[in-house]
Amino acid sequence: MKNILISLLGTTLDKGFKENRWERWRPSVAICQHEDLLIDEYHLLFPTKFLRLANRISKDINIVSPETKVILHQLDFKDAWDFEEVYTGLLDFLEHFDFHKEEDHYLFNITTGTHVAQICIYLLTESRRFPGDLIQTSPVKLNVAGSYSIIDLDLSKYDKIAARYARESKDDITFLKSGIETKNKKFNELIERIELVALRTKDPILLTGPTGAGKSRLARRIFELKKLKASVKGKFVEIECGTIRGDAAMSALFGHKKGAFTGAVSDRPGLLKTADKGIVFLDEIGELGLDEQVMLLRAIEEKKFFSVGADKESESDFQLICGTNRDLHQRVKVGLFREDLLARINLWTFKLPGLSDRPEDIEPNIEYELKRYAEKTGDVIRFNKEARSAFLNFAASTDAKWEANFRDLNGAIIRLCTLALGGRITIDILNEEIKRLKSLWDTDKFNHKDELKDKYGHIIDIEQYDLFDRIQLKEVLKICNKSKSLSDAGRKLFAVSRLEKASANDSDRLKKYLAKFNLTWDSVARMN
Repeated sequence: MKNILISLLGTTLDKGFKENRWERWRPSVAICQHEDLLIDEYHLLFPTKFLRLANRISKDINIVSPETKVILHQLDFKDAWDFEEVYTGLLDFLEHFDFHKEEDHYLFNITTGTHVAQICIYLLTESRRFPGDLIQTSPVKLNVAGSYSIIDLDLSKYDKIAARYARESKDDITFLKSGIETKNKKFNELIERIELVALRTKDPILLTGPTGAGKSRLARRIFELKKLKASVKGKFVEIECGTIRGDAAMSALFGHKKGAFTGAVSDRPGLLKTADKGIVFLDEIGELGLDEQVMLLRAIEEKKFFSVGADKESESDFQLICGTNRDLHQRVKVGLFREDLLARINLWTFKLPGLSDRPEDIEPNIEYELKRYAEKTGDVIRFNKEARSAFLNFAASTDAKWEANFRDLNGAIIRLCTLALGGRITIDILNEEIKRLKSLWDTDKFNHKDELKDKYGHIIDIEQYDLFDRIQLKEVLKICNKSKSLSDAGRKLFAVSRLEKASANDSDRLKKYLAKFNLTWDSVARMN
């Protein structure tokens, strides 16, 4: 394999025509004076006005290394300190160079040339526009050949650099976890991957998982980490999609012009515009209306959108992070979420586990919540030994449902700390809180509103019905979900009363019952 060198003429360091030139270090010649480095082919780039010096250097190279073939290339820069001109000129040269990467080893000398040229050479090599290694030479006292070192830009090969990267990565991961020393292996691996992706892309990120799993907090930590690394300059804007509908959603997201609709008394930039050069977090994106989804898709892809009532487009270069506790693929199937939007935001998807799936992380999260309470109130609260042991046992037991995940844990710690006289949480205070949590979760067993709303909320305004009706409806829908047809479900539901009728019409009875809740058999069947 031949060594092929590209180098810029050192118009200052390489100067000299008299015999005493051999008494000093000249980088373009010295690089060929090393017995352990044979340069087979030397491409010397020089400005036209230094042709005489380039010819002198070429002849001197042939004297010290007759095996080296020197090829001269004229390369002129109007301003050798103009980054754009130098980079473009070097890139043009490399694009027309006949590389044989499998056969030859290429080196680019970064010893000569302006600092701008050296930076450009580095960038061209790092981006593989130049498919080789960098070589650097330096003078050594009483040795005109000096020394040389080959720089491999694969930084993972350098132990100290690799160790520093690993340490910084670990610090970034700890930052994303809010400093919590979590122990769950799968969760830690998940955060490692999120850290890797978050710092290397501006593509959309989708965070899924149950309510209270920490999606909103993680999104903000991603923003803060990117801010620390200077990869975002704008703001973090959080939008709860479940709280906005229709014109209000359009206005909140995309802004509006004065007079666009009743109540639009002034221009409003909108949250996407506010997040220019920053991050938008759309929490519960599954609740967003179809019209808003269309505009959002274009805003993600083109970074452009129309404010309500505007005839001129707005622009915003934001990164999108989405959160949802819904199955977006299921919502696509029933026509409630656009398939093209899901494809766009589904590039990087991370599912956050609930607290019950991470029992080993309950203890460090308790410490985190105690620390947060102290920061907010100035009161340092601690468990006594008995209460701490009892809480940890309960928290990891089957009695602890943690249905709202970290929100439940946060609420429990706040209540415990508030009631802790003398700065200590005792077993009596803890038993009172455990009783309260159990009661809360037991009550939720009979509250069917959320489950029905998750599945049929786009059709049923479930909050207008009594708990009695909701419980009955839930059981009816269970039977429907297990039945092949409307008539099959009707026969099961009216198995007793139908015997008293001369002509039973089970399908009609069930159809009318579902209609009370604005449901049809087709809408129920699609949700199976």
